[in-house]
Amino acid sequence: MSGREHHYEVTVSWTGNNGTGTTRYLDYGRDHTITAPGKPVIYGSADPAFLGQPERWNPEDLLVASLSECHMLTYLALCARHRIVVTAYEDNASGTMTEAQGNSGRMTEVVLEPVVTITDPEKVEQAEALHHDANKACFIANSVNFPVRHFPTTRVE
Repeated sequence: MSGREHHYEVTVSWTGNNGTGTTRYLDYGRDHTITAPGKPVIYGSADPAFLGQPERWNPEDLLVASLSECHMLTYLALCARHRIVVTAYEDNASGTMTEAQGNSGRMTEVVLEPVVTITDPEKVEQAEALHHDANKACFIANSVNFPVRHFPTTRVE
């Protein structure tokens, strides 16, 4: 599988022109849509700290969600390969962005806190260790330049 490429295409369309475009920083909306063929529309905006709409997804939310989702999917695959039966998985993920001078900033870390339910009490230790392997194998975690930490909780059904 090494060397295979996968391509992803989305369309981001700005919908925040309030009639005067970007004539002034405070006068335009940050609203936009994210679309891809055959998928539901994602309604995006900026973080409210940057004049966005709080009810819409912002790029920072989507980055944290991407890391959480990638970790979960990688972890579930590893559990299946190791014959660990997972019956529930929920992650309350969080990210920290630090602003810098010059209207810039960067994500400085993402913390994943998955709560995983498995069926076999004898596999709790192995199930927890697989989070480390999932973090190392996750495509998205391998693509960022900040730490992705994980603090899992494992329950037995």
